[in-house]
Amino acid sequence: MRVQTQSVHFVADTKLLQFIEKKVNKLENYYERIIDADVILRLERTGQVQDKIAEIKIQVPGDIMMAKQTSKTFEGSIDAAVSALRKQLIKRKEKITGR
Repeated sequence: MRVQTQSVHFVADTKLLQFIEKKVNKLENYYERIIDADVILRLERTGQVQDKIAEIKIQVPGDIMMAKQTSKTFEGSIDAAVSALRKQLIKRKEKITGR
């Protein structure tokens, strides 16, 4: 699976990029036909606090799945988005194998 990461209006450090790669690659354990994943990282300024937004799009044959999560850290946002995608992938796999 190819993982492509974009950071909007900032430069992501290598430690964060490695964390994203590791987490997103674990999704292949739940559904092995993932073609690629696009990760978009953004900062949202709401008052004094900056929220971190992670948006992950996964392409599988015939469909695109997406999850968008907001947290105080990028790691928390990535964890939540990967968890949401894991649920979607498990549901899709059960639906396909149930036929």
